[in-house]
Amino acid sequence: MATATASAASRTFLHHQRHRHHRRLILFPFYLCPPTSKGPSFLFHRIHATSRALSPTPPPSTGQQTRLPNVIEILEQRGLLESTTGDGLRGASSSSTLRVYCGFDPTAESLHLGNLLGIIVLSWFQRCGHRVVALIGGATGRVGDPSGKSLERPELNVETLERNTAGITEIVRGILGRGDDQDSSFAILNNYDWWKDVKLLEFLKNVGRYARVGTMMAKESVKKRLESETGMSYTEFTYQLLQGYDFLYLFQNEGVSVQIGGSDQWGNITAGTELIRKILQAEGAYGLTFPLLLKSDGTKFGKSEDGAIWLSPSMLSPYKFYQYFFSVPDSDVVRFLKVLTFLDMEEIVRLEREMKSPGYVPNMAQRRLAEEVTRFVHGESGLQEALKATEALRPGAETKLDWKTIEGIAEDVPSCSLAYGDVLNISIVDISVSSGLLESKSAARRLLKQGGLYLNNCRVDSESKRIEDEDIVDGKVLLLSAGKKNKVVVRIS
Repeated sequence: MATATASAASRTFLHHQRHRHHRRLILFPFYLCPPTSKGPSFLFHRIHATSRALSPTPPPSTGQQTRLPNVIEILEQRGLLESTTGDGLRGASSSSTLRVYCGFDPTAESLHLGNLLGIIVLSWFQRCGHRVVALIGGATGRVGDPSGKSLERPELNVETLERNTAGITEIVRGILGRGDDQDSSFAILNNYDWWKDVKLLEFLKNVGRYARVGTMMAKESVKKRLESETGMSYTEFTYQLLQGYDFLYLFQNEGVSVQIGGSDQWGNITAGTELIRKILQAEGAYGLTFPLLLKSDGTKFGKSEDGAIWLSPSMLSPYKFYQYFFSVPDSDVVRFLKVLTFLDMEEIVRLEREMKSPGYVPNMAQRRLAEEVTRFVHGESGLQEALKATEALRPGAETKLDWKTIEGIAEDVPSCSLAYGDVLNISIVDISVSSGLLESKSAARRLLKQGGLYLNNCRVDSESKRIEDEDIVDGKVLLLSAGKKNKVVVRIS
């Protein structure tokens, strides 16, 4: 039952959304007002009177009861569910169209692999007919989330925050919307749009009074920092209240009823559900967390020797992104296929079974993982760029090389610049030495006789070979290879 549901959902792309009336998202200005004698007051009063239901939106009427694919069962089956704040979410996700959000603080110009799970879970909700919101923390990014951190984040200036916000917005829009600004199934909001008008005294009066210090101190992120040598600043201590207020604002003003995040966000998420319950005296707000992305040895997945695995192609090429997943060990690949791709579970089970068969071709499962994740993050064009660059690094490959492909791998292999006059008509032996590919002419001749010297992926069979004008790819570069691994990109100046 769950497997069939997952298979159907992975092939279902927002079929309900296309029939929904398009509604623009408008951020209304608000002011904080004192409580009335009737009990706890609503925090926000709109300047323009507009009603919006706080309860989940029912599916469109078709004359019979429409049941959405149960996204909670799918997440559970694929290992993407850690905890939920209540059982009601499971039923609500099948009976009504929910609005779900995940927050991303702009601490860098790009999101990284650790953030990808949040986007994937949002995408699962989206594929199951729900509406999703990516919340950029233009305000909370000025504070810094202490969750999982041993030190306070460095303060970022306004220009850096704005640049980071623009970069993250571009990534999220490219993945969840594929650049379609008319897609009403998702939206990108910035919490600075409402925080910029909030005054401290009014916030403490209307929100802070409902936050219990004992509960805040008991949060895991707070306890760990208080036990450390550096301790925790008051600014960081209030972060959970800021994130909780975001949920309250979105619940009341944008009809958002579900917040998702990594398992280290549990305390921040429950801070929001508690504020909604206490201040708005409303039910129907849910939290969901997913496990952090770890390797089988318990270490964090998403770091390389060069640092974070960035999602922006300007910070990490699609080729290097692809290669990172292609190098995943066999012990991790099946689990990552479940959590990082949208492949049917039947297909993943088949790949797992093939890995144990005698005729299994090594790295076939890794290749499928790399293809699926690269396509999801960088699109079909990014995947083709990665595949072409991968082929370019394989001596003897028949793929025709172009300048862009060679430049795409240039940062991963040694390179040099030579003048056009110093390259044209030079012997393959001489350029192998002058480019730094080989140490001596005798080594070049020996390798050539062994069939291991390549020019632009074509084996060189004759010592008399000289560089001709047509050998220079697009008039700009050469690719020299000594065996399968040693390569040099020669840029022609």
